[in-house]
Amino acid sequence: MACRGVLFALTESQDEALVATRDDVEVRAFVADVEGAWDEDWLCEVDKAWDAMHRCLSDGTLRLGRCGGGPLELVVLGGGHHYEGEEYVVAHVLADQVPAVAEALDSVDEAWLRERYDVIDPDDYQGVLEDEDFEYTWHYLQEVRDFYKKAAAAGRSVIFTVDQ
Repeated sequence: MACRGVLFALTESQDEALVATRDDVEVRAFVADVEGAWDEDWLCEVDKAWDAMHRCLSDGTLRLGRCGGGPLELVVLGGGHHYEGEEYVVAHVLADQVPAVAEALDSVDEAWLRERYDVIDPDDYQGVLEDEDFEYTWHYLQEVRDFYKKAAAAGRSVIFTVDQ
């Protein structure tokens, strides 16, 4: 499952439990509990499309956290980070940020995404920049858009998890 990303919409109590974690061991245990429940109503698998998706929605790199470009940068790797090690990412978008992310995603169309995709640096990208990879990224972005809308309507925060 290496590098396969998943978004989870957290309940208020799950959100509080994540914020209360004190170290990487507790964060991994928290995520293991959330993953173990595998509540399909409140998760969105993005496979490996998260890489190109984040690059397109941000500054073209895989920089963690906000790069200053607004709510689109929060979609995948933005927000607060709860894991300090290099082998895992837990990016946390707060419940009060999720509606802005959902609204920003509504403005992303296929042509806009393609324009951003076409300028990804191929030397910095582990995949192959081709039409099939773009379609794969666009497919998952549409699912992510629906997921953020649902999370916003429910007042939930969102975490993105991926092992590296």
